[in-house]
Amino acid sequence: MPSEDLSIISQMKSLDPTPIRVLLFGRYAELLGADHLTVPVPVSGTVEGVVDLVRQLPGGQGLPDRPLAAIDLVQVPLNASVRAGVEVALLPPMAGG
Repeated sequence: MPSEDLSIISQMKSLDPTPIRVLLFGRYAELLGADHLTVPVPVSGTVEGVVDLVRQLPGGQGLPDRPLAAIDLVQVPLNASVRAGVEVALLPPMAGG
């Protein structure tokens, strides 16, 4: 396992083990190779903290600086707090016509 992967694992072990389900859509799911993930977050975590964890995963560096996000189907700013059992969705820009 590459040393950077070990660093991510050790960082995650130091976090609260409360799982947060992260839903990925469109390009974000393609980048990370999954439509959902489960990640731990710090006790005082925010959506931005969840995004930072996802960025550390293979493919996660392709996320934009400020992705749109939702908690339990409600769009929220990145500084919104997360708690045990919530679902965080990362939403790519939408285009339509």
